[in-house]
Amino acid sequence: MFDTLTEKLSETFRKITGRGVLTESDVRQAMRQVRRALLEADVNFRVAKDFIDRVTEKAVGERVLKSIDPGSQVIKIVNDGIVDLLGTEPSPPDLSGTPPIVYLLVGLQGSGKTTTAARLAWWLQKNRGRRVMLAACDLQRPAAVDQLEKVARDADAGFYALRDTTDPVAVLGGALDEAKLRGYDLVIADTAGRLHVDDALMEELERVSGAADPRETLLVLDGLSGQDAVTVAEEFQKRIGFTGAVITKMDGDSRGGAALSFRAVTGKPIRFIGTGEKVDGLEAMDPRRLAGRILGMGDVVGLVERAQEAFDMDEAVKLEKKLVSNTFTLDDFARELGRIRKLGSLSDLLGMLPKGMRPQGVEVDESQFTRMSAIIGSMTMREKLHPEIINGSRRKRIAMGSGTSVSDVNRLLREFGTMKKMMKRVKAGRGTGLQGLFR
Repeated sequence: MFDTLTEKLSETFRKITGRGVLTESDVRQAMRQVRRALLEADVNFRVAKDFIDRVTEKAVGERVLKSIDPGSQVIKIVNDGIVDLLGTEPSPPDLSGTPPIVYLLVGLQGSGKTTTAARLAWWLQKNRGRRVMLAACDLQRPAAVDQLEKVARDADAGFYALRDTTDPVAVLGGALDEAKLRGYDLVIADTAGRLHVDDALMEELERVSGAADPRETLLVLDGLSGQDAVTVAEEFQKRIGFTGAVITKMDGDSRGGAALSFRAVTGKPIRFIGTGEKVDGLEAMDPRRLAGRILGMGDVVGLVERAQEAFDMDEAVKLEKKLVSNTFTLDDFARELGRIRKLGSLSDLLGMLPKGMRPQGVEVDESQFTRMSAIIGSMTMREKLHPEIINGSRRKRIAMGSGTSVSDVNRLLREFGTMKKMMKRVKAGRGTGLQGLFR
């Protein structure tokens, strides 16, 4: 997320940090480089210009230039400016009103509305304790109803559709009746999109919105589309209006322009950021934490929150006992891999660390986790518990069953064996500090 922008800003700030004296010329030169980085990230031209004007005015002040560490003061001013650009404080979704309330998801085709509907349902159920139903109001795109039904199951949310109608208003009306009957708190309507903004799309959305009186109308924008996403937002704002946005695909090759420009152009908050491919890939947008990630300061708070969600105290105690007693098996290893993968992609997790803490030159191979899980999944329980019995013929069978090679199986067993030896050394070294590791 924001990798290219972060790298360019970090390079700029390296030139002004650690210096006892900065001149006004030094600051203005740095701000020109920041402006160039923002424009290359596809930030709206007017937004970038106004941002640089405000930040430069503060950064060339006498108080900053004559401070003990002027470089750090300039970085703080830029950080505060980005926070202001993103909205200063988190802007959570509105859950007030008599249930069932309605959230309407709108946007162009391909922006990720259907996936976002499931992710939003998951987030509301897990973090706000609401019972959520998804309503299939996209009756234009082939298989849209089937796709929504599948992701609703993934999110453990309710689902409603009328497969014999072409009227999305009828679908939403039926969904609300069903939600009242079955005690749902909230209905999320997944509406149709187009490849571009047109009258037919807006007329349909106006009818659905008029019938639903939605508590939130969330505009779903593709983060990969950069400044084009902001242009789309302006069109939707003029034609139908919305209460906030969800920026999707922010873990891809997104340059960040949409997220950094959106609030300044529309005056509306970004409610959520969408990342990854799983149903839990939705983050409530926090301007301060996101600014930290953009400037390479990381989001350690967010990383800890993810770890806490996947952490189970009872399981942790059991794992500690197995490690100490050296009874940790391949079956245990497979379960731990699953827990790690629940945290999200390794690339995303590394991106949440401050830049100085990230391992340099590390190539993250996400497929390695898949291979390891597949290899262990192709073993019998006896083989998982006693890997020493895995001879040549068993290795061939495991490789064939997991779609990997014998060398992949050998590598996993070798690395697991090395880990077990280390555990023995740790156990033997208890009471003598770390010396046992180096015997």
